[in-house]
Order: sequence, then C-alpha cells, then structure tokens
Amino acid sequence: MAADVPQQIQIQVQIDDQTSQGVYANMAMVNHNETEFVVDFIYVQPQVPKATVRARVINSPKHIKRLLLALQENIAKYEAQFGRIEVGPTPDLRFQH
Repeated sequence: MAADVPQQIQIQVQIDDQTSQGVYANMAMVNHNETEFVVDFIYVQPQVPKATVRARVINSPKHIKRLLLALQENIAKYEAQFGRIEVGPTPDLRFQH
C-alpha cells in the first residue's frame, strides 16, 4: 500500500491596487501569547519622537514558524548572490518579545 501523499492545491492570490503598492517600515515589534504572534511594522521618521504602525500581522505559531523558515531561506539566497547583510547592533525598542 502506498503512503498517502497530500494532494497539492493551487491557490490564486489576488491583491488590490492599494495593497500592491506596499508600505515602507523601518522597525518591527513582535509580541506573542500562547496562541498567536503579532508583528507590527512601524515607520519611524528621523528626528521625530513619534512612530506610526503601518501594518499589523497576526499569525498562529505554526504560520509564523513557516514565515521564519521562508525568510531564512530567502536571506541565504540573497546573501549568496549579493553578499552578507550586516545589521549592526539592534536597539532594544526595535524588537520586543
């Protein structure tokens, strides 16, 4: 008996014009509880003490882990093509948990 192989499903993804333009964020804050992760993408203007959340993404732990793995894979490909990304020190308020 052959092992059950999950059937692949093709999903058509649609994006409206406004969303397709994207938003720029130069900071992210990550928080979590037992059932979800919340990632706020924030824009901080230089010399302005106030920041704006441009987007909030709420995900399950499994989906956020898949996102992490996808980011790691894509960063490895990027660095293989363009060289190592140097990030320098991370200020405490940019990434929270």
